[in-house]
Amino acid sequence: MVNATVLGAGSWGTAYAKVLVDAGCDVTLWARDPQLAEQINASHENPRYLAGVPLPEQLRACDDYRKALSGAEIVAIAIPSQSLRANLAYWAEWIEPNATLVSLMKGVELGTSNRMSEVIAQVTDADPSRIAVVSGPNLAPEIAREQPAATVIACTDLERAVAVQHASANRYFRPYTNVDVIGCELGGAVKNVIALACGMAQGMGFGDNTQGSLMTRGLAETSRLGTALGADPLTFSGLAGMGDLVATCSSPLSRNRTFGERLGRGESLEQAQQATHGQVAEGVKSCRSILALADRHGVDVPITRAVEAVCYGGLSPAGLMQAMMARTMKNELT
Repeated sequence: MVNATVLGAGSWGTAYAKVLVDAGCDVTLWARDPQLAEQINASHENPRYLAGVPLPEQLRACDDYRKALSGAEIVAIAIPSQSLRANLAYWAEWIEPNATLVSLMKGVELGTSNRMSEVIAQVTDADPSRIAVVSGPNLAPEIAREQPAATVIACTDLERAVAVQHASANRYFRPYTNVDVIGCELGGAVKNVIALACGMAQGMGFGDNTQGSLMTRGLAETSRLGTALGADPLTFSGLAGMGDLVATCSSPLSRNRTFGERLGRGESLEQAQQATHGQVAEGVKSCRSILALADRHGVDVPITRAVEAVCYGGLSPAGLMQAMMARTMKNELT
């Protein structure tokens, strides 16, 4: 039996912990809040993030990260991407020397434009071959309710990817493997920004043609950026690319899409944040770091640039759509 720990008891961290238990792992879920840990252990439910979803009795919650990390062969991390570096600095010395580190996060770090696997490697000194990422159409409430879903587990060490694959596979969760960590991470990060744009279009009352256009051209700029960074272009036609993009841009369960809808209806960034109880969609922060990464490599990312301008530059969502439609004519494949 594989000993696994999930750091972060939000919706996705809790859902993935359930996945691991249902795949036969011995799992500890670390929660920052002792009260939440107690509630999960007592009621076998996460009332704060997955209310009404029963959790396996075998799943143990714990608020002591040192205890949670002791003996863990797999350490999955599911916290906001911009807080990873600071939190990992506390956790690093307690991680087992050969543990596989699994990033469940989909973002790019502000200031450095580092992908999450790069941050993990820098802080822990772990060889990149020990670091895996999970990406794909993984809306946590649906997975927690055992609705069938597929995902990608990417690691430069295929043997580790396969080990995490087997530790995660169960009757409702089907993992595939990939060695393209760069492509899987960028697909997961950029789709949050594209989902904001799709949400804005929805909030303004535009229909499926607009949504389909934004998703397709969003995938094109994701692929351009990924290819420039060394990713395999085929990754973006798979689960970590198109699959994740479609789910995140289309579902009302997507925080990025629903946050974008509020902006499209005329709410300010501050108003949208207040309406979501202070929780900011990942794409709102990542759009800046992704744009900086693209500029550094000379890659054209017009949707990301426009979303960043809406969030931080005073551009209105209507202005975003006008900017998209007024761009110079070009060949679709260039």
